[in-house]
Amino acid sequence: MDDWLIDDDRLSLERKSLLPGEGFFHPDSLQEEQAESEAAEALTGAERVVVADTDADGLGCVALIREARGDAGLVPASPHRLHETIEWALEYADPDATVFVCDLCPDDPDDVAGIETLTDRTTVRWFDHHQWDDDIAATVREAGVDLVIGDSEEVCTTDVALSELDADLPERFADLAAVTRDHDLWIKEDARSDDLADFSRWSEPEEYVATVREHGADLPAAIEEFLTEQRVEKEQLIEKAIERGQLRDVGEWTVGVTYGRCSQNEVAEAFRQQGADASVIVKPAGSASIRGSESFERAHEVAEQVNGGGHPRAAGCKPDVYDDMLDYAHHWTTRGAVAKQAIIDAFRALPLEEEEGVDTER
Repeated sequence: MDDWLIDDDRLSLERKSLLPGEGFFHPDSLQEEQAESEAAEALTGAERVVVADTDADGLGCVALIREARGDAGLVPASPHRLHETIEWALEYADPDATVFVCDLCPDDPDDVAGIETLTDRTTVRWFDHHQWDDDIAATVREAGVDLVIGDSEEVCTTDVALSELDADLPERFADLAAVTRDHDLWIKEDARSDDLADFSRWSEPEEYVATVREHGADLPAAIEEFLTEQRVEKEQLIEKAIERGQLRDVGEWTVGVTYGRCSQNEVAEAFRQQGADASVIVKPAGSASIRGSESFERAHEVAEQVNGGGHPRAAGCKPDVYDDMLDYAHHWTTRGAVAKQAIIDAFRALPLEEEEGVDTER
């Protein structure tokens, strides 16, 4: 396939909105080979390693750990890649190393297979704030992991790390945790939280960590200028997603549903202002974001039905509806019709809230 076919720079805004980024078209095997090579480099010879999600919350933890404990290798990870990340740690981490796992929640018991063997060789500390399955949490703790799960409605994982590291850190790190929480819990009271979220998305992880470690949540002027430039296209993609969105009545809720490559939080906020209790934003790469509100705090329950998880007001998933590239072609040309329907069906399948001790199916 010619490179120009997947070159974002030559696509019109409309087509860019409908298609995944060029990384989607790189074979998983190639990406996994590169990821393992980078993990091996980070793990080998390191006294401390941080396995973390690469959003602002996960990377905020990396900054705190390095400030509190010294140098630590970074291994980027996601919930769906936890199992292989544990395997890499088993293969490459030095005996007696300390492995921190941050802002990652296993969706399945198989995701933590091998964790007991890892704790036999290393010290494992795990900081998170997602909604954990009780049995999986028990398995992880029984394996010898120091697992701390914060209240997902009150704190972000950076908050958890700040508390559990028990270090005398400069005030900018408490401020960093507070601003990260503002975005991650979708509180939206501090304008700087959008800056952190966007910077983590548009920069390399190491650049983000180094910047917030030095400056906290008050990003330097050069970074602010960079974000301003990037946001021109970001806002245009948000507008495209809002324009093609629809409000649907699903049971007792109004749900905003759309498709496109966009920043999901702003799209969800626009739907909320239009009267939506919840929002579903299906992405061209096949994943989807589910956002709630004060009137809908069950986003994680919806996501768990369609291969995902998260928080009461913010969750993510990737419905298992893609068997081959023809399914993806259908996904792009129908604006995610099959994935949308799978998620709407998950809303409909939610049990009624318990009333007077009775829990009935919708």
